[in-house]
Amino acid sequence: MKTTLFIFCTVFSLNSLFAQLYVKDAYVFNKGSMIYVKDYVELNTINSNIFLRNEGQLLQGSSSVGGLNRGVGFLSVFQEGTANNYGYNYWCAPVGVPSAGAGNNSFVLDQVVKRPISNIAMQTPTFTSSYDGSSTSSALSISNRWIYKYTAANNYSNWTYVGQSGTVASGLGYTMKGVSGDDTTAIGETTVNNPTGAGGLNDYQRYDFRGKPNEGTIDISVAGLAGQYPNSTLTGNPYSSAINLNLFLLENSGYTVNYTTGAVSAGGPVDVINGNAYYWEHQKPATSHLLLQYLGGYGYYAPNNTNAFSPGTYNAGSWNTYNIDGSPNTTGSSTGSTYKRMFAPIGQGFMIEGKVNGNAQMKNLYRVFVKEGVASNSQFEKNTTTSNTIGIQNWDEIPNVAGVDYTQFSNAPTPQIKIHTTFNNQFTKEVTMAFNPNTTDGFDNAMDVGSYEANLTNDAYFAIPNNTKNFVITTLPFDINKRIPFTFKAGEQATFKVAVGDIINFNDAENVYLYDGLTGIYHDIKNGYFETTLPAGNYTNRFEVTFRDAALSISNPIKENITVVQNNTSHQLIISNPNMMEIKAVTLFDITGKLLFNKTKLAVKGSYEYSTASYADAVYLVKIQTSDGQSFGQKIIVSSK
Repeated sequence: MKTTLFIFCTVFSLNSLFAQLYVKDAYVFNKGSMIYVKDYVELNTINSNIFLRNEGQLLQGSSSVGGLNRGVGFLSVFQEGTANNYGYNYWCAPVGVPSAGAGNNSFVLDQVVKRPISNIAMQTPTFTSSYDGSSTSSALSISNRWIYKYTAANNYSNWTYVGQSGTVASGLGYTMKGVSGDDTTAIGETTVNNPTGAGGLNDYQRYDFRGKPNEGTIDISVAGLAGQYPNSTLTGNPYSSAINLNLFLLENSGYTVNYTTGAVSAGGPVDVINGNAYYWEHQKPATSHLLLQYLGGYGYYAPNNTNAFSPGTYNAGSWNTYNIDGSPNTTGSSTGSTYKRMFAPIGQGFMIEGKVNGNAQMKNLYRVFVKEGVASNSQFEKNTTTSNTIGIQNWDEIPNVAGVDYTQFSNAPTPQIKIHTTFNNQFTKEVTMAFNPNTTDGFDNAMDVGSYEANLTNDAYFAIPNNTKNFVITTLPFDINKRIPFTFKAGEQATFKVAVGDIINFNDAENVYLYDGLTGIYHDIKNGYFETTLPAGNYTNRFEVTFRDAALSISNPIKENITVVQNNTSHQLIISNPNMMEIKAVTLFDITGKLLFNKTKLAVKGSYEYSTASYADAVYLVKIQTSDGQSFGQKIIVSSK
């Protein structure tokens, strides 16, 4: 007779734990809490099972390479992806195909992924060669056309087809599109997306991963540059618990983490990746399988806080259309969503970028018991409308394998300012300035993030000295007098609108300006937006983000003694100079910075008049320089009305 063993883990502590967990012809049922096993799990027979429900999680303390779990039984854990049959999720399976021998096994989709029809019972999904998957209350059909992996590759064509029966090694990720329809089966499972446990998930599709749970140190193959292009690997969280993503990214990119203080220092023994995670974001809802009609892009996470146990920075993806070769097209939609990424939930996949040939290592040491949600900084990429507002305080207790006391650390994200640039009123790109006193103004691993989409026709990004990448996250020490280079790229004449999108955990500066070095004017982008139309070209040395308007912060004798007025009745620009200052030059620009005239070798006079009758109605910029090197700029409006 089969024995049924129920374990309801309600104590969030590691004081009581299993050295090993041996299950024979029985099942362990965990509802919404944590099982901690110090060593390995053995699921001895096909009837030996562990069920993790209501976001229950399994943590393990073993640190062996390749894992020690064994047995032909299975662990079952749910995760929810997008219910849109056009939209991708990036996955990383928490289990592999069961086998008696010790070690982590590869993942095979049609052997491991099921459809839950109760908290215990499951149904095997069908796989279709059709483009569209579907879901109803009686069946789940997954399209095998969209199931791919990507390992140490640098080109769109290097995606490797997996399908329903191909293998994915533990620690590697895969892509899979969602399904249309709604499974209304009520199984009592409560999650962040289904808090009542009722049937009908609408925007989500629930999958049941059943297999041998992954554990221990998992090697993830990465590769360095191939010519001028970086190599990337699709990986993710391979465990049946959440992980602290900061620890994985930092310890594999040349840093050492002090697990008592959270301090991060350079000089770690493993330096094989650039220390950032890249998340695919898709238009919600997606509307087409055609590559030319995709609206999507990569979001970026950097663990750039002052310690490893506080959240880093997530920069939302810019949604773009795509050409048939996979390169971004020139137009697209709005910027993507802002997610909380510090704790990667079960099953979440993401890209990493290699620096050299080698192995990044995922470890049990990174495992934590954190349920999904905004407040806990753990979100799975799927359709979501959850608010991203959280309070800033220290963490509540977070059980974890490393023995870290999270209550001693702040849950405040890295101080940061997000800047949004809209191109031709078509799509918006987000870039982020983050501030950490332990970084430099140059490039720092895991702190600065280069764009995955460096070949956009029109672009806006940060430049870092002695580095050719287009940076979407720049992390540097804050200084009120700092001037941060900001680059515009126009493949052809383009209009750019720039404004501060959000200010997070930062109050060291009252103002944010975009300074135009050509005109000498500071544009307030915190309380308004700067708009300019630029001819084709790369504007790498003209614009800077600043926190002080130098024209306002110092006494300027020119502004005090010279008045600039546009008289639209007489169609004249009038410059009054009652104190007879020696003016070296008067220069007029249009709003794009195009030079319209430059008057030099001026006699000292009480006033100067210049005709504006030939200029179209618009805003123009006047710059005045004196012989002693002083200068100032002022806007005028030419109008015939």
